[in-house]
Amino acid sequence: MIDFYTVVFKKSDPYVVALCLENGIVGQGLTQQEASDKLKEAIDSVESVKETDSNIYSAPLSIRELHEFLTIEEKKTMPSQHYELAAIHA
Repeated sequence: MIDFYTVVFKKSDPYVVALCLENGIVGQGLTQQEASDKLKEAIDSVESVKETDSNIYSAPLSIRELHEFLTIEEKKTMPSQHYELAAIHA
């Protein structure tokens, strides 16, 4: 198990989306804390399933996938983009 996970937070009105770079898991909430909490729950859930099922695919995000995550809203002409990189302990 990883000691901490690298997360990119993205504001997508009215939500904040948290994307884990180590495994591509996403959490979403109305605040950064809520998105982080949802992401931690999702990571814990996937990790517990992986203990009993070795067929669960998990891989770090590619640069292409990260680029898509960061730019997808630009097509909707959002007024301002907000990104933040953080480490969380799950």
